[in-house]
Amino acid sequence: MSVAFVFPGQGSQRVGMGRALAEAFRESSEVFAEADRVLGFPLSRLCLEGPQEELQLTANTQPAILATSVAALRPLLARGHRPLWVAGHSLGEYSALVAAGALGFADALETVRRRGQYMQEAVPVGQGAMAAILGLDLAAIEEACRAAAEGEVVAPANVNSPGQVVIAGHARAVDRAMERCRAAGAKRAVRLPVSAPFHSGLMKPAEERLARDLASLPLKDPEVPLVRNVDARTVRTAAECRDGLERQVSRPVRWQESVELLAREGVRTFVEVGPGTVLGGLVRKTVPDARVLSVEDPASLERTAAALADGAKG
Repeated sequence: MSVAFVFPGQGSQRVGMGRALAEAFRESSEVFAEADRVLGFPLSRLCLEGPQEELQLTANTQPAILATSVAALRPLLARGHRPLWVAGHSLGEYSALVAAGALGFADALETVRRRGQYMQEAVPVGQGAMAAILGLDLAAIEEACRAAAEGEVVAPANVNSPGQVVIAGHARAVDRAMERCRAAGAKRAVRLPVSAPFHSGLMKPAEERLARDLASLPLKDPEVPLVRNVDARTVRTAAECRDGLERQVSRPVRWQESVELLAREGVRTFVEVGPGTVLGGLVRKTVPDARVLSVEDPASLERTAAALADGAKG
């Protein structure tokens, strides 16, 4: 049975995430304790108690989601379940590299904390925006963005699944593109509650700052192949992983193509590891016959562990 572990990115944050895991599993509670030590502030309290508005700041969100994802991963690994492939949506690529043995958890935490700071500082709050466009094909969305730009930046930022694309850029340009998408037949066009226009050209200053950190990041070749989200390509070396982490900051997340690639490689079981089940829904829309499992709390972990054990027997 070919199994891929997939890891969520920003947008999955919510107060209380990881609480049940930390209370149920020693491996999970140790992850949060380590995160507090590494970062020098009580990230665990922010995850478990909030406040939500502080958790939503991307410099906090990014290490919080990484820590919660690893807290979900560790007890699954302790039960002997390993992926044959890994992939992550945006920030989730760091969690995927931890799962693949290519990146240490502490190094990942410190890097994504700085990544979040750089991304927030690249564009003043309120000047950038992101919006989800539902029920319109990618070519029509790209055309709407070109027509709406008017000298500003707006373009697809996440190509998530058939019929679901997120755009990002200057706030006014995003609003104009939303109107054009609605006029072109989109079922919905809605602003997202994010603090910066991620994966747009406006993130280039953040990418350049992060590149200096990534140059010294101790990465190893992954133990299992990674599907890199910036170009939906299978990579197997530390150099390729480092390149992907840099370029993804200002370029679109090609998640639909990443899932399609995994399916072509024979993956039929996708395990979403971390807060929420958004990626599972995107996988189902992209590969309708895929088996989708999740690990975000003790109950889902036990269900997934049992399903993987049954699949291994079969």
